[in-house]
Amino acid sequence: MNRLFSLLVLIFTAFVSSFSASAQEEPTVTETAVHEEATEGKSLDIKKIIFEHVGDAHEWHFMTIGHTHVSVPLPVILYSPEKGVSMFSASSFGHEGERVAHDGYRIVDEHYKEEMIAAGKPAEEVEGIKEGTIVSEDGSKVYDFSITKNVMSMLISVVLLLWIMLSVAKKYKAREGQAPTGFQNAIEPVITFVRDEVAVPNLGHKANRFMPLLLTFFFFIWINNMLGLIPGGANFTGNVAVTACLALISFIVMVVRANGHFWGHLLNPPGVPLPIKFILVPIEIISLFIKPVALTIRLFANILAGHIIILSIVCMIFIFGAMSPVAGWGFSPVSVGFSIFMFFLELLVAAIQAFIFTTLTAVFIGQAVDEGHGHEDGQHYHTSENEIIA
Repeated sequence: MNRLFSLLVLIFTAFVSSFSASAQEEPTVTETAVHEEATEGKSLDIKKIIFEHVGDAHEWHFMTIGHTHVSVPLPVILYSPEKGVSMFSASSFGHEGERVAHDGYRIVDEHYKEEMIAAGKPAEEVEGIKEGTIVSEDGSKVYDFSITKNVMSMLISVVLLLWIMLSVAKKYKAREGQAPTGFQNAIEPVITFVRDEVAVPNLGHKANRFMPLLLTFFFFIWINNMLGLIPGGANFTGNVAVTACLALISFIVMVVRANGHFWGHLLNPPGVPLPIKFILVPIEIISLFIKPVALTIRLFANILAGHIIILSIVCMIFIFGAMSPVAGWGFSPVSVGFSIFMFFLELLVAAIQAFIFTTLTAVFIGQAVDEGHGHEDGQHYHTSENEIIA
């Protein structure tokens, strides 16, 4: 039952984040465009460059050599009430900067917006369309279920997670009662750490009941954080749709498993004067919904910030290079050095953020299933949220 629940968590995350992430912006500025802007003396829009690189896309772009784009086109899956289901490769839209229409659909970019404005469409309406989204040329409604870069990264992480856990579980069964070896020996301390430092201090004797969920959260987030640090990787956990989905799962488990003691203290705090309850109860209800919001923003902001900082440091080479080639080459070692430093720091942050999300989930669930006893078996099982340092 616990394995089935963990699998449902992954499937739910896959469905919601794939539908939400497909609406994110697609990169339209390549390294070639940056180089051309720098050499032609144009001002670099660093903000645009950075946010387009951390956004989603319908193709997995790795690099641009001259005018050759090294990328992997991904499947485009669209549904329109008028046309039905359409499936084709993202390469049918052409490459960045030279997008074309296919089967009556088109990816929104700057050229498309210029064409719409020239055709007489209000500029305010055109500017409100996100770049990277797919629209129908006849203006009909389009539902995008495409396998985007973030979705593909998520599927890769799910395969890795299942492979790691199933292989370790198989080895435990084959070597029951024996000391762990190899990869099993590397995973066991992490599982033990989550159990002893996260689950047991916050959930007590109910820790084993929620261990599959907590381990799924920890390894799923950690693996995706690490994949995002690979050059050319996707910014999956830096997508607010993904972190909101994970936080929603945590919130649902907390609410469904909450006992009468939790709801009683939430809706009718004992020992509080009646007039104060009219003030305190709404605050407690609001705080209940703030918890998943905090989980969402905490993970999303920390991962996204790390990517932005690294990209900003790299972009400084182009900023100095636009002023003077000598300055660009001179600042390159500094930029590379800081980038390497930030990369190793992000390796640490990847594990820390997975730990924090898992711990806060255990804290929130622990508060919901608390039976009203401050101590059990001589141990205090509940950790205050304020004690978790993000």
